Amino acid sequence: MSLIIVLGGILLLFLMIIKKLNPMIALLITAIITGLFLGMPAAKVMTSVSAGIGNTLGSMVMVLALGAMMGKLIEDSGSAKKIVFVLIKLFGRRNIQWAVLLTGLLVGIPLFYNAGFVVLIPLVFAIASATGLPKLYVGIPMAAALSVTHGFLPPHPGPVALAAIFHADIGKTLIYGLCLSIPIAIIAGVYFPKLIIKRNMGIVQGDFFLSEVETLPSGLKSFFTALLPVVLIVAGTIGSAIQGNYYLKPVLSFLADPTAALLLAVVITVLFQQSGISKAMESCVEGVKSIAMIILIIAAGGAFKQILVDSGVGETVKVLTADLNLSPLFLAWLITAALRVTLGSATVAALTASGIVLPLVGLNAPPELMVLSVGAGSLMLSHVNDTGFWMFKEYFNLSLKETFKTWTMMESIVSVLGLLGVLLINSL
Repeated sequence: MSLIIVLGGILLLFLMIIKKLNPMIALLITAIITGLFLGMPAAKVMTSVSAGIGNTLGSMVMVLALGAMMGKLIEDSGSAKKIVFVLIKLFGRRNIQWAVLLTGLLVGIPLFYNAGFVVLIPLVFAIASATGLPKLYVGIPMAAALSVTHGFLPPHPGPVALAAIFHADIGKTLIYGLCLSIPIAIIAGVYFPKLIIKRNMGIVQGDFFLSEVETLPSGLKSFFTALLPVVLIVAGTIGSAIQGNYYLKPVLSFLADPTAALLLAVVITVLFQQSGISKAMESCVEGVKSIAMIILIIAAGGAFKQILVDSGVGETVKVLTADLNLSPLFLAWLITAALRVTLGSATVAALTASGIVLPLVGLNAPPELMVLSVGAGSLMLSHVNDTGFWMFKEYFNLSLKETFKTWTMMESIVSVLGLLGVLLINSL
């Protein structure tokens, strides 16, 4: 009976999202109504809501805020564009897809998906015009790279929130995520478009913006600031895991905390800004403003998760699936993918699924791999109820059929390969 009530709650959430209700409000309403129908006292429902919000935000809100500051600093300084120009010069026209793919990975690490897409899309069009290649042939590598960073790599909101819920180590999650992201991005972003895109599909005209190069920061500075958060977190995680005492271990152990690593990265990046500290602080403020609603949605998702946990629904799922002989990682992916197809939003699907599959975390499902499995499921089969679907369609001026053949297929490839990669890592 409890699962039927949860399904009813998910249906209610779906209907409210279809009616364009704000996801944060929809999640809170769904959490409260689901808790009441599951037989929880009203006071207990609100206690669970408060606890879910506090537990979710308490361990990751500063990571999200500092990550947003970092992304905005890189965007406003022109470092993202400079990385594009440098890579295009290095790779040349023949290997332009690899240049765009690497650009998407580098820019996608500090920038959130929508920001990265908006920053890179004019450059994608300009590259297509300058090289005479179809814009989708150039654009899919960018979209694939941004998708894998969005689904698998902290400090993006989804992976960070899931790491907090599953009590996963963000450094280990990042390392595993990097192992998945690079090969998956290559398959979905380079080889997939070569198979399906015709040479005459979607060519645009435009300028290559070469006049901007002189006003941009140096390539060395651009790469340094873009990669700094990842380098610090990975170095801290690896360094703190090394056995024994050595001179730098206290420093590396400190950097293993993502809040410390991102704070140091933001300070260093601010000092590198040519525009001065005052202008850099304005960028930091704007960066946090840009993710305020994302943070609130994550908080509401944490409330819904806590209702599912406190009501015992997760334990019910664990008991019912015990005899199915299915990997908990596969089950987590499957549940998340079903919610993604139903609800549209990858973040909402991931947060909703986390409350259902949380009890499955254990010896055969390490928390870091559960984060990646749910992240992979949240990318599955994007279609007309997903804002990313329409953004891709409209920017590239595609028909619905073309969008399904390109964007939806690319997202599904990333999702399925992500699951296979997680299962492979777990078997090693």
